[in-house]
Amino acid sequence: MPASNDLSGLMKFVDRDKWRECFEQVFNDHFGPILNDEDMEFEDLAEILGADYAMNLWGCAFEDFLTQDFEGEPSNIVDEYLKRRGWKENPRSRAYMAALRTSVISLYEISDVVPGQSLVARDLLRGGEPISVNEGTATKMLKQWDKIAARIVSVQGKNVLAGGLLPFNREATEILLGGLSGVFSKKKSRKLPTIKDVDLRAVAPMFTLAWLFDALGKALDMQILQNAEGDQFMFHDVRFPLASGVSQVDIVARLNSIPAMSQENAKFWNWVEDMPQGENRSKEMGTLSLDTVMDNGLRVLGNVELKGGFLCLSTNSATRAEKGTVLIRQAVGDLVRTPLTEIRTMQQIIAEQPTTKSTTLPPEMPADLAEQAIREYLDRHYREALDQPIGMLGNKTPRQAAKTSTGRQKVADWLKYMENQTARHSDPAHPIATYSFEWMWRELKVQDLRQ
Repeated sequence: MPASNDLSGLMKFVDRDKWRECFEQVFNDHFGPILNDEDMEFEDLAEILGADYAMNLWGCAFEDFLTQDFEGEPSNIVDEYLKRRGWKENPRSRAYMAALRTSVISLYEISDVVPGQSLVARDLLRGGEPISVNEGTATKMLKQWDKIAARIVSVQGKNVLAGGLLPFNREATEILLGGLSGVFSKKKSRKLPTIKDVDLRAVAPMFTLAWLFDALGKALDMQILQNAEGDQFMFHDVRFPLASGVSQVDIVARLNSIPAMSQENAKFWNWVEDMPQGENRSKEMGTLSLDTVMDNGLRVLGNVELKGGFLCLSTNSATRAEKGTVLIRQAVGDLVRTPLTEIRTMQQIIAEQPTTKSTTLPPEMPADLAEQAIREYLDRHYREALDQPIGMLGNKTPRQAAKTSTGRQKVADWLKYMENQTARHSDPAHPIATYSFEWMWRELKVQDLRQ
């Protein structure tokens, strides 16, 4: 017997000619505008974003398809399936399918997460009181004040999340709300009104498109980062072991004989681009480049450093690594042995970034005293923040913003954002992850908006 939320039978039913064509129409509404613009296939999304996200995206389109009525009889796939094949499903599966038939996707703010059990969801588009949702899997990843696009349906007296769920970060949320505002707001006001079910159902593709526009844009930007020569960013660390009996002093003299090497200190050089003697180039204004540029306008191609028994070259592309290796070999000759090269992608570099000193427990202190020190630091930091201009608050201080009704809502959103970010600390037991912002809600007198 199929599982309670198993839609496999219904998915197979889509293979019928009529429903296949109908699903293709809905599928194109959800993904066509972006896939066609990027000249991509849906399968490419799994390669770029990961199989799990691609599956969730497909699920969002499929669930939208289940709600729609098409020409002819029967007009809805769920109605026909339950009539013809419903006897194969258990009562809960039939109830789940019937609930999806009339479901509406919306944007929810999550709170009171009990991992593996439940969460509370507040509908940001339709309003109303927050509702409790029985959920096992998603609650293991969701944090306080996360935003998700999802369908919440009632099945046999319990609210549950449907399978198509997309986590909305701040940027994706702004894209979605901006799009909805353009559709539903009055011309003289950009404030988004409460949206009715029938209207929200009509714009379901906007949720997948907004999420995909943000996620795909960031992923592609990461993949195609290039240096000034147009080479893809691929960090190369080339380590030359010093030959036996060779000292660092011997290497320094040879490196300083290379015109392209600009010495910063006793053991560090910037390898800069070639420039005709006597020429000086001003910094290029308005040119987008992730390369470092010297004061004289010369672009830094890499760095060379003496570390113990090694001469190390670091650069950001395979082409530069090859060119730099040849340059160093020509200058130092047999003073070094065959080099070893380590290659890392931008994603690996980001993943290797250590936590900042302010978030790391001092190893020389007892754990309880270290935690107390961090909490005291956070208290001071956030108390100072109350009197500093905040970009999210229109460059007003939280105390200033909290004096108006519009500002109070912005302050609440700011506090939720900070709580959400700290809850995402890699160590859930760390003082940052467990820091309580309740005192700030009370001090700014916005605790009534913490829901």
